[in-house]
Amino acid sequence: MGPFIGVWLDRWNRKLTMIVSDSVIAFSSLVLGAYYLWGEPSLWVVYAILFIRSIASSFHAPSFQAAIPLIAPEEQLTRVAGWNQLVFSASSVLGPALGIAVYSATSLGTVLLLDVVGALIANLMLLLVNIHQPKPEIMPTSSFRREFTLGWKAFLSEKSIVTITIAMAIFSVVFMPLAMLFPLMTLSHFGRGGYSASLIEAVFGIGMILGGTLLSVLASKWKDSTYMSLSLVAIGLACVLSGVLGSDAFLAFIVLSFLMGAAAPLFNGPYMAMIQKSYEPEILGRVLSFVTSIGLLSSPIGLALAGPVADRFGVQVWFFWSGIVVALIGIFIFVKFYDTGKEK
Repeated sequence: MGPFIGVWLDRWNRKLTMIVSDSVIAFSSLVLGAYYLWGEPSLWVVYAILFIRSIASSFHAPSFQAAIPLIAPEEQLTRVAGWNQLVFSASSVLGPALGIAVYSATSLGTVLLLDVVGALIANLMLLLVNIHQPKPEIMPTSSFRREFTLGWKAFLSEKSIVTITIAMAIFSVVFMPLAMLFPLMTLSHFGRGGYSASLIEAVFGIGMILGGTLLSVLASKWKDSTYMSLSLVAIGLACVLSGVLGSDAFLAFIVLSFLMGAAAPLFNGPYMAMIQKSYEPEILGRVLSFVTSIGLLSSPIGLALAGPVADRFGVQVWFFWSGIVVALIGIFIFVKFYDTGKEK
C-alpha cells in the first residue's frame, strides 16, 4: 500500500492521521495482549493483527515526517532530523531492554499492553501540538489517479532527490542485510556467544545515539549532501575493515560496529531533511510514501541476495563487498553535489 498512501495523507489532517494510526496499532496490541493473557492465540490471529499494525504504521510514519515542516522552520529541519534520529536510536536501545525486563517479570501479554500505554501518551502529546494543515494544491473532488500522478511527477521533478533516492536504494540493498548478519558474524566468525551478539547490538545502538546528537549539534556546519557522503564513506570503510578482521579481533569489531552506528544518522537525518526542504507541504505526503516504499522494497531484495552469498562464501565476504559499494556511493554523492548549487 505504501506508494498509494500518500494521496490520502495529503487529503487528510496529518495530526488526526497520526492519532488514528497510533490508536489502531494500540488496539491491535490490546487484542493480541488479551489473547496471550487469557490463552494462546492461533497463528492466523497473529498474522491478521500484524497485517493491521503494518497498514497503520505505513500511514503513521510518512504522516509524522510530512508534519515536521509544518512545525519547524526550514533552516532547522536538519537539526530536527538529528534530534529525531537521537530519539529513534534511544528507543531502539531502551525499548527492547524494557520489553525483555517486563517479559521476564510477567508475560508477553503484559509487554503488548505497554504498547497501548505508549500510544495513549503519544496521542496526548499530539493533542498539545498545533499543526497547520496545508491547503491541497488541487480540488478535493480530483480523482485518486490524478493526484497519484501529480505526486509522482513532483517527486521526479527534483533530480537531486531522485539521484539520492536511487543511491539510498542501492545502499539499502547492500547494508540492510547486515542487521541480520551482525549476530552471525559474532557467532560464526568470532566464535562468541549470545552475550557478545547482544553487546554488538547495544554498541551499534549507542553509536546511533551519539550520531544523532552530533547531527543535531553540527547541523548547520555543512550541506546535507556532505553529511550523507561522509556517513556512507565511514560506514563503507568500517564494513570493509570488518570483512578482513581475524577471528581473534572481536574488540576491533566492537569499535567498528560503534562507528557504523554513529555514522548511520548522518545519512538518514539529512536525507529526510532534503526531502522536506525540496517539496511543498501539500505534496509531501505522496513524495514520502514513494521514498519509504522504495526503501522498504530494497531491504528484502538485499536479504534475498545476502543469504546465499553469506552461506556459500562466508559472512565476511558480504561485509567486505557491501563496504566497497557503500563507500563508492558516498564518494559519488560528494562529487555529484560538490559546489553544484543544486541542493536546497
